[in-house]
Amino acid sequence: MKLILFNKPYNVMCQFSAHPSRQTLSDYLDIPNIYPAGRLDADSEGLILLTDDGRLQNRISHPVHKQAKTYLVQVEGTPDKAMLERLAQPLDLGDFTTQPCVVRHIQPPDWIWSRHPPVRERVNIPTNWLCLILSEGKNRQVRRMTAAVGLPTLRLVRIAIGGFSLETHPLMPGEWQEVNIPTSMPK
Repeated sequence: MKLILFNKPYNVMCQFSAHPSRQTLSDYLDIPNIYPAGRLDADSEGLILLTDDGRLQNRISHPVHKQAKTYLVQVEGTPDKAMLERLAQPLDLGDFTTQPCVVRHIQPPDWIWSRHPPVRERVNIPTNWLCLILSEGKNRQVRRMTAAVGLPTLRLVRIAIGGFSLETHPLMPGEWQEVNIPTSMPK
C-alpha cells in the first residue's frame, strides 16, 4: 500500500486522464494504480494525497472522517473582524451552509513559492493572506466563502491534510514523496 504526498502546481488538473489544454497528474507521477484522495481545482495549488488503497482513499477524503484541511488564501481587500467572524461561522452559500471553521488573518507566508503566472495585482487594492482550517471540502468552497464576505480569492494553496503538511514535508510544485501510513489510518 502506498501513500504519496504531491504538491500540485497551479493550472494542473487533479486527474490522470488526458486533458485537451492542461497538464494532469500523469505529467508528474508515473506510479501505477494510484488515485487522488480528494481534489484541488486547477486554479488551486498545494498538497494532495494519492494512494493505491481504496479504504485509505475513503478514510482521507470522505467527509464523515472530517480530516482537517489547511489553506493559505491570498485575498483582494483587507479583512476586518466582522468578515473573519462571518467566515468562521456557518456561512450560507445558497446551495449549502458551511461548517464552522478556523480563520486567521496572517502575514504573507515567506516560505511559499512564487506562482506562475503571478497573481494579478491592482495598485489601489491591497491583498492580504488568511489561514483557513476546514473539516469539509465542497467544490470551490473556500473561494465561494471569501467572495461571500467581500474578499475575492486571488490565490489558494492547501498546505495540510490531517497530519500531513507541506511545512513538515517541504515539496516544491510538481514534487512528490512517498510516506509511511500512520497507524491511525486503516490498512
